[in-house]
Amino acid sequence: MDQLDRIDRAILTALAADGRLSMAALGEKVGLSKTPVQARVKRLEREGFIRGYTAQIDRAKMGEGHVAFVQVTLNDTRSAALDAFNRAVGAVPEIEQCHMIAGGFDYLLKVRTRDIGAYRRVLGEKISALPHVESTSTFVAMEIVKEG
Repeated sequence: MDQLDRIDRAILTALAADGRLSMAALGEKVGLSKTPVQARVKRLEREGFIRGYTAQIDRAKMGEGHVAFVQVTLNDTRSAALDAFNRAVGAVPEIEQCHMIAGGFDYLLKVRTRDIGAYRRVLGEKISALPHVESTSTFVAMEIVKEG
């Protein structure tokens, strides 16, 4: 983080708010001309501060409005078991996020499906079948108040 100056931070903040800004508009926001701001953005991308650009999609309109959070407890937490679980999670498209947790369980998953029936199938056929899963607990989101 020491390698970021005030302008780099301003660039990252502006792009986080609107990833479609032109280099000229971005430069205007941070007080640089197009060429130096473009060089800074390329450096921030190369150094991994900017990992990519995405569009914010209305998932409910896409038929994926059901959100559940799943606590997962593993029966083995040695490195090989954690690695196997981590790799397998990547192959389940319904798992939108996966976080390793320090606490009373091992992972917290954010799962997005069409409805509760689709979620039940994902839980039974995919999540429960992930390597080393001992138990799960589900919490269904009633409303998304803030996302992204």
